[in-house]
Amino acid sequence: MSVAKNLMAGRILEEQLFPYPSLRDKDREVLGMMVDAIDQFLGPRHQDFKRWDVKAEQPAEFIQGLRDLGLFGLIIPEEHGGLGLSNAGYARVLSQSSSHDSSVSLTIGAHSSIGMKGILLFGTAEQKARYLPKLASGAMIAAFCLTESGAGSDAASIRTHAVKNADGSWILNGEKIWITNGGIADLYTVFARTSSAAGKITAFLVEAACPGVSHGQHEDKMGIRASSTTTVSFADVRVPADNVLDSEGKGFKVAMAILNNGRTGLGGGAVGGMKALIALATQQALTRRQFEIPIAEFGLVREKISQMTVDCFAAESVVWMVAHYIDSGAQDYSVEAAMSKIFASEALQRSAYEALQIAAGSGFMRDYPYEKITRDCRILTIFEGTNEVLRLYIALSGLKDLGKSFGELKAAVDDIFNNFIKGFGVLTDYAEKRLTQATGVGRDKILTPLPEALREAAGIYERYTLELAKAADYLLRKHGKSIADRQHDLKRVADIGIDLFVGLCVLSRAASLGRASGEQGVQAIGIARVFAQQAKRRMANIVRRITRNEDGEMNRLAGFILDKGRYPWDVVS
Repeated sequence: MSVAKNLMAGRILEEQLFPYPSLRDKDREVLGMMVDAIDQFLGPRHQDFKRWDVKAEQPAEFIQGLRDLGLFGLIIPEEHGGLGLSNAGYARVLSQSSSHDSSVSLTIGAHSSIGMKGILLFGTAEQKARYLPKLASGAMIAAFCLTESGAGSDAASIRTHAVKNADGSWILNGEKIWITNGGIADLYTVFARTSSAAGKITAFLVEAACPGVSHGQHEDKMGIRASSTTTVSFADVRVPADNVLDSEGKGFKVAMAILNNGRTGLGGGAVGGMKALIALATQQALTRRQFEIPIAEFGLVREKISQMTVDCFAAESVVWMVAHYIDSGAQDYSVEAAMSKIFASEALQRSAYEALQIAAGSGFMRDYPYEKITRDCRILTIFEGTNEVLRLYIALSGLKDLGKSFGELKAAVDDIFNNFIKGFGVLTDYAEKRLTQATGVGRDKILTPLPEALREAAGIYERYTLELAKAADYLLRKHGKSIADRQHDLKRVADIGIDLFVGLCVLSRAASLGRASGEQGVQAIGIARVFAQQAKRRMANIVRRITRNEDGEMNRLAGFILDKGRYPWDVVS
């Protein structure tokens, strides 16, 4: 069962939150060696990373070094030549590589998280035997080809198409844009429109060496500049029948499963970036002196460092909880994965801002690493689903399950998600229904024994789980069939849910660490208390804004500016 969706119904599934999960023994053994090897390989290359960022390239010999380390086979099973890491172990590797350079993590992650993940999830035995050994060794590098011009978050509107031949093969035509690893990949997972009663999109495995496959020039990007990003074009490419992933017409399901399953890699990378920023900021604060004292003594600097630490601990807690759900075989974790992606990506951007601020003028200079990290992390709230789209997905997923409590709503609510994001559809009008009566929403107490210092924090999550359920009930009753169009309200529902789920992950982890002796356990409990109070203030403000807000005025202002096409005021007129 989905923990996040149940929060919207007023229920805390504590058996899926407590105790906080730990890494598998096998992962710990492999990671002990892998983390050190990554540091030894990447640590001396920081000046190279700066140079490659400017030149926008990763040299072939460096890519070969990644192959030699086994970084392309992290999650591929051992029987196919890989390391067989769990999602949690994989996220930890990307955390380590991201502490050195984001472009490195992107090259690895685009291959493992999404490029060849479809083969692991949906591949036939023959497809796995044919491709996984080469993908594990890095003899083949993979890329994920979904995005097109005009079809980013609206993936259902892709125009790349495939026509089926009499012998079962396909002819593929179209162009994909902004494809990570596009210029170095040997195997593409490509999504194309097909005419099928089973569905409108089909997933194909397409080798770069096939006639008609080509890629464009390296894109000149703001950040992650050294990683390969290109267009990939398909002109009358013949794709064998046995290169269809899953089955004809099931491509949309394949794409969403890949993206949901791969988000722990992105989250792990964000955590690694935050850890690097905290190390940089603390060193800067300890060594830089102003007014004859280290700036580490200044309250506002200390506040920044402590907030970066709280955010990093929270992001780490939620990312590894989601990885645990995936590794333990959970079937419904897409909302939790979206929440972890949103929180981790935004926390990293806040940390980059604050670390640069602590460095002051030096942080603005290219001689220092802050400006590069700031540029690199900006993409995280955009790719693998923009955070705006994911917030809509989170809210509507929860409201969908609430609506299913009523038989007459089931078909209408299901229709919202027949076409992800583009075709939300509408809910049947049920203004007279009361979800609180139908679902028995009430205050759900956390019964797991907690350190006394965490009981107040637990009470906050208990209270606001009920507030979220009330808000969902109120919005569904008030807006009925128009709820899918109420994006301001959907964002509010999502943001309360994110704070609740992340906060409960923090609570669980702090409770486990707090039972151990030592200063780190004490500080973990302190972090959980701080996060709970901050979340309480955010959630209280959101709850108030559900009924009292400026949405109407803001919408009218946007209409006015859009009509003008500019900012119209000027002090001279």
